[in-house]
Amino acid sequence: MMFGRIIAEDIEQIFSRIKNKEIFRNKRILIAGAAGFLPAYLVETFMRFDPAYSIKVIALVRNIEKARKRFSHWLQDERLQLIQHDISLPFNCLQKIDFIIHAASQASPKYYGIDPVGTLHANVLGTINLLNIARDHEIESFLYFSSGEVYGEVNENDIPIKEDTFGYLNPAKVRSCYAESKRMGENICISYNFQYGVKTKIVRPFHTYGPGMALDDGRVFADFVSNAVNKQDIIVKGDGSAIRPFCYLADATLGFLTILTEGIVGEVYNIGNPIEEYSIIDLAYIVAGIYPEFGLNVIKDLSNNNDNFYLKSPIRRNSPNIEKAIQLGWIPNTDVKTGFRRTIDSFLEMKSNA
Repeated sequence: MMFGRIIAEDIEQIFSRIKNKEIFRNKRILIAGAAGFLPAYLVETFMRFDPAYSIKVIALVRNIEKARKRFSHWLQDERLQLIQHDISLPFNCLQKIDFIIHAASQASPKYYGIDPVGTLHANVLGTINLLNIARDHEIESFLYFSSGEVYGEVNENDIPIKEDTFGYLNPAKVRSCYAESKRMGENICISYNFQYGVKTKIVRPFHTYGPGMALDDGRVFADFVSNAVNKQDIIVKGDGSAIRPFCYLADATLGFLTILTEGIVGEVYNIGNPIEEYSIIDLAYIVAGIYPEFGLNVIKDLSNNNDNFYLKSPIRRNSPNIEKAIQLGWIPNTDVKTGFRRTIDSFLEMKSNA
């Protein structure tokens, strides 16, 4: 992953909007799953700070080669330390840690059918291991990445979904490995806060997209970007009636940082963009129209010949109520057309520089 113009602009925008930069001065920040799609922007943002802030980022990753490629432009900077480790195994951290961000997780539904046990390990065992470090180091703030999936199938009248609203989730279904383990991870955080005083905070991201996401991720918005980047017609599997809110990565990243620094200990916050809520078929036409010169068509594939390991969500619509995050001063401001154009441009830029 090359650090191109689009990502540089995003990081600059995020950095300029951080209200309390001084809170990170002379601090060590441990980020689990650091080379993943969402946390990679957090790493970039912390590295954007002037060296005079003396920030140290300790990045735990499972795949060290992937991480070195993703952060190749920072490998000579001693402020970033890459450590290969499976977070589901205990980790002995000798350095003093001030902040922990737990974003290590298999978030794509394609993994739920391939590796459900590995999916839940990071969310349960990994959370316990990191919270033990947080307890021992008496850290200033622990941020746990949960998911909008924890809500399950809620009543239509309860959408947009508030943080204390929950619907049906069947624990006897393999696909629930992700949502159920995220739920358990949340309770582990709350329990460590209650019993040991660990300053835990929880974010529930909703359908975040942007530069750096895996184009073979399996989720529809990644498929659409892959189609556009390769100048292929946009393929919609099924009728495209499911409705989702789409939040641009730069907006979400600022939200995560806001909760890390301003969030109330023991509280949960939705991070998403309910204003940018579209059906899958509508999103397909938006993406196809971003570059009219590509001449992309939208094609519905009703054959049901999907990957057997990709376990589709039964949820027709979900969208977050973000009032709690707004009260902390955060609000997403990137519309879908702008965000997906920037995302496509970032991949086209990377392609042209390859």
